[in-house]
Amino acid sequence: MSSRLLSGRYELLEKIGDGGMAVVYKGKDRLLNRFIAVKILRPEFTKDATFVENFKRESQAAAGLSHPNIVGVYDVGREGNINYIVMELIEGRTLNAIIEDEAPMDYRKVIDISKQVASALKVAHKNKIIHRDVKPHNIMITNDGVVKLADFGIARAVNDATLSTGSKIVGSVHYFSPEQARGNYVDERSDIYSLGIVMYEMLTGRVPFDGDNPVTVALKHINEEITPPSELVSGIPPALERCVMKATSKYQTNRYSSAEEMIEELDNIAFVTNVAGSSIFAESSDVIEKRNKRIRAQVEAEVEQQAAHNNQNKKKKDPARTKKIIIISVMAVVVIMLLGFIGAWRMGAFSSTKEAPDLMGKTLEDAQEKAESEGFRLKQGKDIYSTEYPEGTVCLQDPEAGSEMLKNGTITVNLSKGSKEGMVPNVVGMQREDVENFLAQYGYELGNVKVETSPEKEGKVLEQDPVAGSTLDKESKINIVVSDGKGTEKGTVPSVTNLSLSDAKKAINAAGFKVGNVTYDWDNNVGKGYVMYQQYQANSLLDKGTTIDIQVSSGPEPEPETPDDSEDEDTDSSSGDKDKSEETEE
Repeated sequence: MSSRLLSGRYELLEKIGDGGMAVVYKGKDRLLNRFIAVKILRPEFTKDATFVENFKRESQAAAGLSHPNIVGVYDVGREGNINYIVMELIEGRTLNAIIEDEAPMDYRKVIDISKQVASALKVAHKNKIIHRDVKPHNIMITNDGVVKLADFGIARAVNDATLSTGSKIVGSVHYFSPEQARGNYVDERSDIYSLGIVMYEMLTGRVPFDGDNPVTVALKHINEEITPPSELVSGIPPALERCVMKATSKYQTNRYSSAEEMIEELDNIAFVTNVAGSSIFAESSDVIEKRNKRIRAQVEAEVEQQAAHNNQNKKKKDPARTKKIIIISVMAVVVIMLLGFIGAWRMGAFSSTKEAPDLMGKTLEDAQEKAESEGFRLKQGKDIYSTEYPEGTVCLQDPEAGSEMLKNGTITVNLSKGSKEGMVPNVVGMQREDVENFLAQYGYELGNVKVETSPEKEGKVLEQDPVAGSTLDKESKINIVVSDGKGTEKGTVPSVTNLSLSDAKKAINAAGFKVGNVTYDWDNNVGKGYVMYQQYQANSLLDKGTTIDIQVSSGPEPEPETPDDSEDEDTDSSSGDKDKSEETEE
């Protein structure tokens, strides 16, 4: 599609990116004489009228966002079946590529990048725009180190189309918030969760949840706890780890209430770590104490010398000298106190390597006693509903059990209000024999049990109806689907549209599938020899070994010839023009 002109203005020069939803080209705006990026939606998305409408509306809204950390959107248009966005061209790399090369990344760089992304979200959220797909692939870093967040319009349009059609989850499931995975209401805190996952990946080089298919990963976001980054990589400041863990809390109410609040926290962390100095943290307590003694001795000697000199010249009563001595003395005291504080902090006088105790499931009194016996203080937060812990017991604590805390630090606990009246508990992932008693605890009964062929362990619950978190009268029945343990292995269908035929075949075979029928048709939007249709939707689950049919473009449909008096002459000219056109396209 390179060398094509859109709307008589935007010239496509070369392809610079290829994603699941769109292809990105470097282009030139002939009207304003500047280089741009043009993102063209893949054909399978343009067939959905709801998606196209949402895409256009949300992209236009994103175009109103003006901020140094947001990729500028200049125009949104359509030509024929081509839907496109014209954007700011970024000279740099995606954060995804940087993570691959540098992770685990230096925590100071992580703080800097996170603050810039949060700044972009702050502006978007104030304009009532939720990104919904914050991930390293949508974060660009310019050659000057400026962070740029992209794809506001596409992210919102995809999610809206997904919810309205009731189709399966679409998007980057590794960065999904639990509420997105459930298909529930999302808000600003959903973006904060995704940013927390990005921070986790920058610090550790891996995402906290992974699996063989998107559904498995989504369920882990809902049901499993995140392993603290410090258990994977050493040298992460405890305050930064707590920031990541708070941002990725499974409960929206326990995350940062806004991007602005998160920025303030990151500023505090950056200030503390810069003041303390990374070299001091790396030194042993013996080295620090020896250095402190030496510096204190030098400072005290200088103070004594200045004082003696002052006594000898008392009669002169030089006001300037007296003021200078006072300043030096005060500075000496401050230096000694600061060094003593840092040394004591490093040696344990103000800190502790003790881990936060596990208070989950305890009553408030028992939790108070446990926390105080371990040297911590307890603070009671807002009571919340829980389908896992009985009413009146701790169902959430911050920091989590096992987190490193300062001595006399405060642990905030939330007590369970029990299951919300009519709130269905989650049984997906449980074994069939445990479900009936579990449901009885919440006032529900086990309904129909359907067995489905699956590679999961026999008896494992695959689905439930109604889904967890929905409302249902007590004593109602909940139906489940369990695995028979005999299923074939599932694979994730790759996206092969806009790939060459040979590359598409390789991708299909590499994913464990077979290439089915290959057909050809004219297409004005997809280049000759490139795939324009695939039988199964990308990222859907399918039994490995299944054949996948594809359709390949034969290029633009030839225009019918118009005979006239100079038919032979025109035919030769037309043929020559056609040859030139094909040569240019190739």
